[in-house]
Amino acid sequence: MTTATAAATLKVEEAAQLLGIGRNQAYEAVRRGEIPSLKIGGRILVPRRRLMALINGDEEEADQL
Repeated sequence: MTTATAAATLKVEEAAQLLGIGRNQAYEAVRRGEIPSLKIGGRILVPRRRLMALINGDEEEADQL
């Protein structure tokens, strides 16, 4: 999937795969605010750009996006 066609958000499970952690760990990290997230209705989504900035070590950029 290219950046142009990539979804702007990920499911928590998809974020967990990218991070190499388990599903439950990812949900706990979302709850603690360690993984950026949005709650829309009953769904929890992870903004792709913020997660990638966090992975790349740019926490300041991750907070600004």
